[in-house]
Amino acid sequence: MQQPVTAPDELPVTVGSVEVFGSSLPDPLFAALGLAVILVLVLLSGLFSSSEIAMFSLPDHRIASLADESAAGTTLTALKSDPHRLLVTILVGNNLVNVAMSSIATGLLGYFMTSQSRAVFTATFGVTALVLLFGESAPKSYAADNTESWALRVARPLKAAAVVLWPLIAVFDRLTRLVNRAVGGEEPIESSYVTRQEIEEMIETGEQAGVLDEDERELLQRVLRFSRTIVKEVMTPRLDMTTVSTSASLEEVIETCIQSGHERVPVHDGDVDNIIGVAHMKDLVRELNYGERDVELEDLVEPTLHVPESKNVDELLTEMREQRLNLVIVIDEFGTTEGLVTIEDIVEEVVGEILEGEERAPITVADDDTATVRGEVSIDELNEQLGIDLPEGEEFETVAGFIFNRAGRLVDEGETIEYEGLAIQVESVENTRIRRVRIAGLTAYRETSPV
Repeated sequence: MQQPVTAPDELPVTVGSVEVFGSSLPDPLFAALGLAVILVLVLLSGLFSSSEIAMFSLPDHRIASLADESAAGTTLTALKSDPHRLLVTILVGNNLVNVAMSSIATGLLGYFMTSQSRAVFTATFGVTALVLLFGESAPKSYAADNTESWALRVARPLKAAAVVLWPLIAVFDRLTRLVNRAVGGEEPIESSYVTRQEIEEMIETGEQAGVLDEDERELLQRVLRFSRTIVKEVMTPRLDMTTVSTSASLEEVIETCIQSGHERVPVHDGDVDNIIGVAHMKDLVRELNYGERDVELEDLVEPTLHVPESKNVDELLTEMREQRLNLVIVIDEFGTTEGLVTIEDIVEEVVGEILEGEERAPITVADDDTATVRGEVSIDELNEQLGIDLPEGEEFETVAGFIFNRAGRLVDEGETIEYEGLAIQVESVENTRIRRVRIAGLTAYRETSPV
């Protein structure tokens, strides 16, 4: 008797396994573990890349104050104390996690895909996309918008990474310094993200974008130029100085102060090259009204500094503040008096000309085509303010010097000097000194000779 045919039992579904560190992991668990590790590495990549932006964009003055505010601030300050090593720490950590991510992704896909070349291709482009989006672009954008808060958050993780990766960091720190020195680098690898030139360009861009007005732009540019300005550029020249002799009476000195409009006047013994100090009008008036009638001028003279004309004005300002001086004498390399500098002269270098009473500005723009200029105005200042390009020679630095150089002789009031379409007319002359000139033809000059 024929037995009935029965359907065979269904074959059991088998799940592969992978040996990982001596343990057998089923395929689903292996895949999940691999994806989890890749996710962690992506987060670490974002941490390292964003920390570079946050750490090196934070101003040094702010870092110093953060150290007093929190423990994270102290850690941040310690990391920034050696910026080269900090940069190496970030780069070593970032490259390690990115390489590890690529290797794990390639191995994971190679296990599940039949084509190894396809697995490598997929892993390469997949990891690249992950790193660009979640390990670079998004984290760096966030760090740029939240520099201070993010720098504080990543300070401790970076400190931990520096400890864990210490051997690698020590090696690469040394190697990068050697490479930098070998290629002639004098500055640290991680030089400032913002240079003086970039600040100047940002100021110009800010004015063009309407963020800064012209006065604000000029003030910021004056501040940047301040540390590079020397005394010779801001001093009152010798010929314009008002001085008195030690033999003058108190009444004569007071009258001199009133006539010149100055509260202080240098006092010389013999000639201007032997200035012994400065007399203050308030001291003279007080002594004249309430003191002894036989007091000598020398008894009221306050000593002052004699400084070289090449001295930086920022250094001079510090000395004058420390010694409470309002006026100093400028000398050349032979000790000859070249001029004088007051606190007001130095302040004007930053904030611009401070006019008193009916005093006229050094440069007055009448309209787009004409301007009046004092003879002692420097060529640099004139060019910058009027947008022209008068040459500066070795023998002259001022508008008056330029005119004398072009004419080759002394000039009289009303004479006109022509230069590339500009008509420079001498309006005022005093004892052969050019006091004021009028410049016309600015519009045509700017159109034909853009600077």
